[in-house]
Amino acid sequence: MDAERTRQEILRVAREEFAEHGLSGARVDAIAARTQTSKRMIYYYFGSKEGLYLEVLGQAYAGIRALERELDLQSLSPLDAIRRIAEFTLDYHDEHPDFVRLVSIENIHHGRYIAQSEIIRNLNSTVIEVLGAILRRGEREGLFKPGIDPVDVHLMMSAVSFYRVSNRHTFGRLFGRDLEDAGLKQRHKQMLGDAVLGYVLRGAG
Repeated sequence: MDAERTRQEILRVAREEFAEHGLSGARVDAIAARTQTSKRMIYYYFGSKEGLYLEVLGQAYAGIRALERELDLQSLSPLDAIRRIAEFTLDYHDEHPDFVRLVSIENIHHGRYIAQSEIIRNLNSTVIEVLGAILRRGEREGLFKPGIDPVDVHLMMSAVSFYRVSNRHTFGRLFGRDLEDAGLKQRHKQMLGDAVLGYVLRGAG
């Protein structure tokens, strides 16, 4: 296996380990055993366990941001673009529970490791730029309220999408709803799109 393939395999396995056990509980020995490498090799590539974790976190954010860029939102009307990215956000979280767990783990650490990475911060600025462009386009066309902060819209989309996955088990036990049910997921996608549009549309609310 060449160096880049080895590195990517370490990252793949490390993502599973960190998502399952957290930064504190994940063991570099286990990652080395599963990838048929060694702790020494892992430290050679990533410097430390924390360096490996930060690389995994960056790769996790890069995944969702890369797929957002493929949505071709500029070809859609502002209304359709907002609904499309809202539904995509819910779908992505639903289909990548390991992403949700990794973000939850980083929040347990108060965002300490993200704060060390300008790359991750810059990477995540792209979704705000995309939303900002859609909102400005909708404002120019007389559809959207003026001055809406794209960060607020991103928060609104992420909140429902994240909670559906992070709290699906407790929510299900408490309220008797299976958040993995396809019909309920479709209803929540519609609800999220309607809610975001209700917030941004001129004359709504």
